[in-house]
Amino acid sequence: MAGAHRRKAPVATASSRTPAADNEPAIRTIKKYPNRRLYDALSSRYVTLAEIRQLVMQGEPFVVRGAKTSEDLTRSILLQIILEQEAAGVPLLSESALANLIRFYGHALQPLMGRSLEQQLQAMTDWQRELGDAAQSLQGPAFQALMSDYVAQSSHAMTQIQLQMQRQAQQLLGAFGLKI
Repeated sequence: MAGAHRRKAPVATASSRTPAADNEPAIRTIKKYPNRRLYDALSSRYVTLAEIRQLVMQGEPFVVRGAKTSEDLTRSILLQIILEQEAAGVPLLSESALANLIRFYGHALQPLMGRSLEQQLQAMTDWQRELGDAAQSLQGPAFQALMSDYVAQSSHAMTQIQLQMQRQAQQLLGAFGLKI
């Protein structure tokens, strides 16, 4: 969640933190009980969704597990946090964007859409971090270079998405003997 190249956190064990392997930081385990309460095993106390959101904001790796089943519930908790944020103020996603996301579920392009969104969000996160780092000494040329880099990254990502979609469409239509 924190690093530019960090992927999904490894699965936590029954302990409150997993042993560090390959210099990876240990992962905080939060247990979700049937009464919907969340227990942070590291701090030995119950926590709220707002506190879990703070862990996300701080880049703290964690996993949410069912207290009885040990099932990984991290995604559902993250989705709950997004739902609360969407309902609380100015939504990040419009109704149209949400409807389009729903339409991609079960569609042949679903994996491509997921990768595309992940790449775009990571590019925005990286850009935001760079902008924050540059804000202290922000000057005209430095800001222009930063914006230029972001636009180039976004353009490259969109070009890659278009090429992948075109290849998949050709493969799909080729299966029916059609050519583009």
